[in-house]
Amino acid sequence: MTTTVQAQTQVEASTKAIALAVFIFGAMLVGVTGFAHSQTLHNAAHDSRHAMAFPCH
Repeated sequence: MTTTVQAQTQVEASTKAIALAVFIFGAMLVGVTGFAHSQTLHNAAHDSRHAMAFPCH
C-alpha cells in the first residue's frame, strides 16, 4: 500500500511540474511575441490574441 501512495505522490509532483513548465512557457511566449521588435511576429501574435478574446490593449 505504501508503494501505491508513493507512486501516486510522484505522479502528482510530476503533473504539477509539467503544469508549471507549460504555464511559464505560455507566459514567455505571450510576453516575447507581444514585445517583439519584428512587426510581422508582433502583428501575428496580436491578431491571434484578438481571435482568442485575449485583452492586449
